[in-house]
Amino acid sequence: MTPQFSSTFNFQAWSEERLAQVAQSLKHGIDVHAPAHLGEAMRYAALDGGKRLRPLLVLAAAEAVGVDLEAATVSDQPSALAALNAACAVELIHAYSLVHDDMPCMDNDVLRRGKPTVHVKYGEAQALLAGDALQALAFEFLTPQDGSTDLAVQATQVGLLSRASGYQGMAGGQAIDLASVGLPLTEIQLRQMHRLKTGALLLCSVQLGAVSAGRPSSMVFDALTNYAEALGLAFQVVDDILDVISDSATLGKTAGKDAAADKPTYVALMGLAQAQQLAQQLYAESLSALAASGLSTTATAALRALASQVVERKN
Repeated sequence: MTPQFSSTFNFQAWSEERLAQVAQSLKHGIDVHAPAHLGEAMRYAALDGGKRLRPLLVLAAAEAVGVDLEAATVSDQPSALAALNAACAVELIHAYSLVHDDMPCMDNDVLRRGKPTVHVKYGEAQALLAGDALQALAFEFLTPQDGSTDLAVQATQVGLLSRASGYQGMAGGQAIDLASVGLPLTEIQLRQMHRLKTGALLLCSVQLGAVSAGRPSSMVFDALTNYAEALGLAFQVVDDILDVISDSATLGKTAGKDAAADKPTYVALMGLAQAQQLAQQLYAESLSALAASGLSTTATAALRALASQVVERKN
């Protein structure tokens, strides 16, 4: 499917500006002086590399519902601050999950974002603590003590992120993943595993942005939810494809590790060609959901561009 973008929308410029905002907030928020070099390990895990898809989804969804994220005006707007803090929070949760997933007791990986994993560089105990601290810090971002974010928005965002990252979401999906090694899964079972492991946090990212100015109409919120659900599964299908067709240098992590570990994947279940077709189908579904939101194509331009990035990415 050919991407449908506004001719006036410059995705690269938009993403560079938004990523700079997130990077600045994260650098300011992760204290390098945390005890016993813990801050150094936290910053190593969270500040360098990565696609930053989740925070971009938060900010794109916030802009879709009318939040002004221009850098010069963010500090004056509670909704913009809530969106930026949520973008940082979801990236911290993602970073912590990668630190723990890479450890010997889980996936036992040595390469992440093109560099040694945290436990390789800092040791297992420090990696475990760094992940714990990043998870806690995420909720500090969502609950600023300076009165800059409405308490109702804080409560809504904390609820969304806690459910998406706990047993009802990411952690639950990872538990299924570990329990499924070497086992044949149906497409329904595989979809459920990825809906929790990967999709829940991507869905949460969109929802966090959507509620940063208060909950939007049911039509808009439901449409953005449908968009994110399709996108979340597309992301995992593409991940499975790249694990087969790409190399470690391009991916920035170990290629072929799913097959080597005998993990269930979409490529293993349906073959490469069908998996690629499914990714395109899900991409189309995500765009259809945005069209059903009633939001203008200008408002949703970043969300549509991010959907294209997910299915066309090489790493």
